[in-house]
Amino acid sequence: MLYQFLIVCPLIFIAGFIDAIAGGGGLITTPAYVLAGLPMHNAIATNKMSSSMGITAATVKYARNGFINWKMAPFCAAASFAGSAIGSNIALLLSDAAFKATMLIILPFIAYYVLKTKTFESQKEPFCFSKTLILCMLIAFFIGIYGGFCGAGTGTFLLLLLTGLARISLNESAGTTKIINLCVNYAALAVYIINGKTMILLGIVAGLFSMGGNYLGATAFTKKGTTFVRPVIILVLVMFFIKIILEFYNEGSIF
Repeated sequence: MLYQFLIVCPLIFIAGFIDAIAGGGGLITTPAYVLAGLPMHNAIATNKMSSSMGITAATVKYARNGFINWKMAPFCAAASFAGSAIGSNIALLLSDAAFKATMLIILPFIAYYVLKTKTFESQKEPFCFSKTLILCMLIAFFIGIYGGFCGAGTGTFLLLLLTGLARISLNESAGTTKIINLCVNYAALAVYIINGKTMILLGIVAGLFSMGGNYLGATAFTKKGTTFVRPVIILVLVMFFIKIILEFYNEGSIF
């Protein structure tokens, strides 16, 4: 329906811009589809299509800027692909109501994490290459599971863990995040398409908006971008949270 495009596309563009700068675009994109009236599984599945297109554009831009460590990228990509396939298959086992209930539990923790985070830059001495690679692969695998299952905040979590836990630079973390997130989305998208959950036309049109937002965001990349990212993410999270509660209430099934 037309109103779905009118709700989804502008939000997807904004989310793409934010995601390219600091991650967290999924905190806006998934709620955007739900706010437009899509059932939870269809929202997640269609979001994977538009996000895949947008992240592809951002990844190309980061690669051209030399932010991707190609010695680590293939290993992280493989780990995230495997994790995402596991996570998306787990998601398909849940009913729509169970998925919404899970989101009601997850969302407050995500909001707290976003508000609590002050910087994405590591202040510690970097590890040797082998230790860094192992840490990055573990991060890619487990965040890949989460990304395939839900996806909201995947980019933000990756940036935080790659800089804070793996101790790699902000620029390299941003590039590695894009590679990991790209594989997470493609793996999950394949699972959802096979299971008939993706709204192809809406996903493609929204994906074009996502590509535009991601490319502009990658061009404007700076860690100071988080100053305006947080308010937008929190606002959408609150709207998403309220909508899920209202749906439970209207269905007479809230806990």
